Amino acid sequence: MKIVVAIIAIFLLVGCGPDNEPQVKSSMFQSVSSQEATLVQSGKEKGSCSRCGMNLVMFYKTSHAAELDGKHYQYCSIHCLEDHLGEGTTLKNPKVVDVDSLRLIPVGDAHYIVGSKKNGTMTRVSKYAFLDIEMAKKFQAKYGGKIMDFSGALAKAKEDFK
Repeated sequence: MKIVVAIIAIFLLVGCGPDNEPQVKSSMFQSVSSQEATLVQSGKEKGSCSRCGMNLVMFYKTSHAAELDGKHYQYCSIHCLEDHLGEGTTLKNPKVVDVDSLRLIPVGDAHYIVGSKKNGTMTRVSKYAFLDIEMAKKFQAKYGGKIMDFSGALAKAKEDFK
């Protein structure tokens, strides 16, 4: 009987994602299901940050994406995007995940909440983006932080690892 209960518990905790890969639900705010994530890279490393290798689905709500020389890159955080920019590259069409809709939006349209009570990715100072300023203000009222544009959030990311 104990074995049957254990097997049922496992099936309740684990689902199947694409390619029948087991997916364990995460309690991290940054995480989404693999079905909710938009991954722009191709190949076997599609689900990994192009800079540090972290899982993009697990850190999706802080994810950024951009293009360079016709190739699509995706990053787990604004820090990893900034790391790539720090090499003197000029990335095209930079985007960030809108926490509300989970869609990639242009960074120029985003309202970042910097320093909220929600954990960040690759930083102690969280940076979450919203397309709708009202949604950003609701998040801010609940979790704190300051509203900034992309330039302000990027400047904060540059301070992370001085």
